Amino acid sequence: MKVRAAVAYEGQPELSIEDLEIGDPGPDDILVRIVACGLCHTDVKALAGGMGVPKPVVLGHEGAGIVERVGERVTGINPGDHVVLTYDSCGACRACAGGDPAYCAQTAALNFADGRFGEPGTFTRGSERIHGHFFGQSSFANYAIAKPRNAVVVTKDAPLEILGVLGCGVQTGAGAVMNALQPEPGSSIAIFGVGPVGLSAVLGAVIRGCSQIIAVDVLPQRLEIAKKLGATHAVLAGRDMNSASAIRRNFPGGANYALDTTGRPEAGQHAIAALAPKGCFGFVTIPTGGLQINMQTVFLQGLSVRGIVQGDSVPHVFIPYLIDLFIAGRFPFDRFLTRYNFSQINQAIADQAAGKAVKPVFGMAD
Repeated sequence: MKVRAAVAYEGQPELSIEDLEIGDPGPDDILVRIVACGLCHTDVKALAGGMGVPKPVVLGHEGAGIVERVGERVTGINPGDHVVLTYDSCGACRACAGGDPAYCAQTAALNFADGRFGEPGTFTRGSERIHGHFFGQSSFANYAIAKPRNAVVVTKDAPLEILGVLGCGVQTGAGAVMNALQPEPGSSIAIFGVGPVGLSAVLGAVIRGCSQIIAVDVLPQRLEIAKKLGATHAVLAGRDMNSASAIRRNFPGGANYALDTTGRPEAGQHAIAALAPKGCFGFVTIPTGGLQINMQTVFLQGLSVRGIVQGDSVPHVFIPYLIDLFIAGRFPFDRFLTRYNFSQINQAIADQAAGKAVKPVFGMAD
């Protein structure tokens, strides 16, 4: 069938919106009409040539839409269901079988390397193959083919046009706090980088009952948003600013928890230096060039350090829970979204890079 999609080409800094064909869904697949899709920094990195993603490719991995067709072997999902698409996993490895699909042994193949090239959902333009299956969906298009494992049925009472962001960035930040770090009520947490992932972490810290939530960022406007969402303190970071020292001026004993969402080595080092004894540091993206950790400090202070993928989320459980919190007014992630039409996708990428938009969401109606 014909689809309208945004294609990333090698050596081209912007996406090209084009008409493509997409293969029919197979017996284990679902066809989803995409209503809206969020923009994640991972899309931007892949566009720039990172993440091991082959090109040309249709990116997009925060899709939300309505199921139009299901394969003959699909159960639990029906035409007309509202779904949020999320990361893909194999369902068979030890991690998946143990309830940790974010750590699937096939993560790279299924989410980045188009390990299903040539299978249902493959894009073509005439005789040319266009890579897809990005995060098992490639939702920078008005239709996507996914599998039940990465499609979460959600209530029709929630606004589908904003729910796609829950599939990656929001669940990563909120889950890093709520599922992985699990701070105790009354504890303190420092969150380094309050873009969409960090702001979601702030909301997660509020849900967990943290009494001190310290937001750290280089952009004053993002710190203001963080405070409106529940951060109790804000630290404006910069080249000559030691964030750990600034945190310890307010909390001489250090923070109980710290989370880095930036991938900047200096942020990770400051986060660890800001921790109290027996504190825990988590990070949700690989630090550029690695992270130098003083193991003597880790040992003598009894610190914990751990990586966190997709917020340790089991999407079929966690995403509906976040939607319930949103409907109840306790998880207002909509307050840091900016809506665009699909035709404005390159403008949205530029706006996010310039700090004009925190989290763009594209409506596919145009």
